[in-house]
Amino acid sequence: MASPDGASGVGGSPEETELSITLTLRMLMHGKEIGSIIGKKGETVKRIREQSSARITISEGCCPERITTITGSTDAVFRAVSMIAFKLEEDLGAGSEGAAAGRSPVTLRLVIPASQCGSLIGKAGVKIREIRESTGAQVQVAGDLLPNSTERAVTVSGVPDTIIQCVRQICAVILESPPKGATIPYHPGLSLGTILLSANQVRGCSTSG
Repeated sequence: MASPDGASGVGGSPEETELSITLTLRMLMHGKEIGSIIGKKGETVKRIREQSSARITISEGCCPERITTITGSTDAVFRAVSMIAFKLEEDLGAGSEGAAAGRSPVTLRLVIPASQCGSLIGKAGVKIREIRESTGAQVQVAGDLLPNSTERAVTVSGVPDTIIQCVRQICAVILESPPKGATIPYHPGLSLGTILLSANQVRGCSTSG
C-alpha cells in the first residue's frame, strides 16, 4: 500500500506531485533551435517563462550545441516543454513549403544521467517499447555517453502532442529511479581543444550570438 505522503512521487495525485516534486529537465539544442526559443530580443523565452512559471536557462557559448535547462514543478516543466515543442514546430512549418500538407516532426534531445537510462529502457527494452507504443513518439537512447560526462542523450521525435506525452512518461520513470552515484553533467564544446584555448580566445568566441 502506498504511503499517504506520496513518497513514491509520481504515484500521488497530480496536485500532490506538483507540490512535492521539483523537476529539472536538460535538453541539448542546436543554434537554430536556440534562436527559435529565445526569439527577438529574448521575447519568446520570456513569454515561455511567464506562461509556464518554469525557470529556463540556456548555456552560454558559441559552440553549435547548447543546453537548455528547465526547472520547476512537474506541471510548470511540462507546460514549458509543450510551448517549446509547439514553437519549434511553428518555425519548422514556416521554413518549409507546403507545410499544410503535413506536420513536420519535432525532435527534442533530453540529457539524462546514464545510470537512469537502464530504467528507461527496461528489461529487454520493454519499457521504452511501451512508451513508444502508448505515445506514438519515436524514442532513442544513445548507446554512448556524451563527451566528458556521465550523461546520455535521449532523442524524442514526433508532433508536439506525442512528444509531450512521451516526455511525461520519461520523467515519471526517472523520478522513480534516482541517479546512482555522482553525475558529471555534459557541457557542449568542453572538449580538450576548447580547454587548451587561451582565455582571450574563449572570451572572444562566447560574445558571438
